[in-house]
Amino acid sequence: MSRVPAVSQTLALLRSLAERGPSTAASLASTVGLPRSTAYHLLAVLSEEGFVVHLPAARRWALGPMAFSVGQAFLRYDPREALARPLIMALADDVGHTAHLGVLHGVEVVYLIKESSRHRKDSPTLITGIGVHLPAATTASGRAMLAHLPSDQLRALMSTPDAFIGRTGRGPRSLSTLRRTLSAEQAHGYAHEVGEVLEGYASVAAAVLDRAGRPAASVSVTYRLDERVDVAEIGRAVARAAEAISLRG
Repeated sequence: MSRVPAVSQTLALLRSLAERGPSTAASLASTVGLPRSTAYHLLAVLSEEGFVVHLPAARRWALGPMAFSVGQAFLRYDPREALARPLIMALADDVGHTAHLGVLHGVEVVYLIKESSRHRKDSPTLITGIGVHLPAATTASGRAMLAHLPSDQLRALMSTPDAFIGRTGRGPRSLSTLRRTLSAEQAHGYAHEVGEVLEGYASVAAAVLDRAGRPAASVSVTYRLDERVDVAEIGRAVARAAEAISLRG
């Protein structure tokens, strides 16, 4: 089998960052077995393409948004989506509101499944259609997954200028605010946004975890604010659905 050294070296750097987390260039060079000059050059190229980011304060390199995007892309073609659909449909019918399955795509959430309750004739028109991208920091779907990322990975992922672009002026606008929000939502057992994506609507979400405990997707329910709902009960229903999908994956 023919090998392209630069490609093999680049993949080795990414693999090391995925396994070890943020690392110094010197440590990466030593681990992969590269001259420091080569490691610095490859990291510079990867940084330009968004696959790694430099954390100046820590003097370390970490995986960037594009690496997360590639890592999540398999879910769009994975059997988990087919397995999840009946559970998302049952959740929508159970709570009487629209339910979704989403995955992280860089600093955004991409919605793969959207099911409306079959028990109501007035299902609202939402912007969270299949294939729609929304900012992860201001969606319950996104925050449910972000809450399960290691601290360094969260910092690396949310270090880009467009990480905190809002839609309605509400929601976290900095990493420190996001961390506080994630901590509070984890204490409740679900993520909850109110009017951060669309005026007059709110969403509740929980993460679908893979066998290693990493966030693979999220399950969410969106409801109108003029409806009387039990947010905690929806949160429990969403968490049950997310756990059921995790067990099937």
